[in-house]
Amino acid sequence: MTVRLYDTQTKALVELPPAPAQVGMYVCGPTVYQRAHIGNAVPFVIFAWLRNWLRERGYDVTYVHNITDVNDRIYEVAPGASAERARAATEWYLQDTASFGLEMPDAQPLATETIPEIVSLIEELVAAGNAYESGGDVYFRVSSFETYGALSGQRPDEVEEQEPGALKEDHRDFALWKATKEGEDTSWESPWGLGRPGWHIECSAMAEKTLGPEFLIHGGGLDLVFPHHENERAQSQAVGRPFAKIWMHNGLLRFTGAKMSKSVGNVATIQEVIGEWGREAALLFLMTGHWRKPLEFSGETMTAASVQVESLRNALRGETRAEGDWQELAAVLDDDFNTPAALALFHRWAREGALDELRRGLAVFGLGSLGDSVEAPAEIVVLARARTEARAARHFAESDRLRDELAAAGWEVRDVPDGFELVPSA
Repeated sequence: MTVRLYDTQTKALVELPPAPAQVGMYVCGPTVYQRAHIGNAVPFVIFAWLRNWLRERGYDVTYVHNITDVNDRIYEVAPGASAERARAATEWYLQDTASFGLEMPDAQPLATETIPEIVSLIEELVAAGNAYESGGDVYFRVSSFETYGALSGQRPDEVEEQEPGALKEDHRDFALWKATKEGEDTSWESPWGLGRPGWHIECSAMAEKTLGPEFLIHGGGLDLVFPHHENERAQSQAVGRPFAKIWMHNGLLRFTGAKMSKSVGNVATIQEVIGEWGREAALLFLMTGHWRKPLEFSGETMTAASVQVESLRNALRGETRAEGDWQELAAVLDDDFNTPAALALFHRWAREGALDELRRGLAVFGLGSLGDSVEAPAEIVVLARARTEARAARHFAESDRLRDELAAAGWEVRDVPDGFELVPSA
């Protein structure tokens, strides 16, 4: 079956070229200024999974996930120390995303390491008449790009001002280069004086540097369609780069019915979620929603994900009793990467005992080790034995205390006919 993915621009499913075609995939990463929240993990995880699946189907995939380490927000949060904050937050992000246990992206370019390419692209836009310098700033001339708005559905004559700027020719124009302002501690030389790049031009340059002027997939959150991705497309195509063929936008994570937002404080960090629930539950939770639909995050949904993890783990400790049909999984993942349908199939395979296919399928999503046996440390075994003895002596208060101590150490103790079983907490 041909792999098909939904494209935001055409609002239709688009067929990928047959394998073993090359698939360049550029996905917008975070602006780094504080610990990343669990919503930031959605594009990282979804496109890591898609990379795994396309490789499973025979494609030659390069997955690029950038990091924006120069941006207005970083200057606002850490005035006078933006570079130090960006470096620290970059390390936090790399640590937190690594804790999912997925293969990391093939490239994770930084905006600060792409300044020469950014300046060169802006120069080209100015020379072509698509951009102009004004007071040390450089702006993209929206009126010069006829198909502006084609990605997001915006009508060019109805586009509102994206950012304030008294020096612009047109209120719709957006900054490619910003002259250094008082209090900003990092800047670079350019033909227009000291300054720094705008947000949108950074991704155009990073994508071209890592994947070339044309690549297959550009991904990111639904909130990036406008203005960020609209502007990326305009900048790159205005000077002859074909840029992305397919635009994929994942749905946003919601908390108590609202988009998770750092500004209102209703977020949980990646570090907190994995620390409380475990990486397996976090990954399975993200499988429960279709990649381009919103997904509700709550204690209830995470508890439900933990229950599902445990169910699959228990099944994988059993014996293979049946053979699953791998083409069933291919059918749902090749058709717009339907992870909820894949998860339902995994549970059916678990019930039927099709464990070989179950393990192989779970491995695509970073869950292939669910059924692996883990030997508990000696001190944990001692506590579990003491609990069993307390139960046998009907000292239930002591038994409960030892159970809680084991849980605090990250272990669940289960009573079985010949004693007990220790399982790492999900």
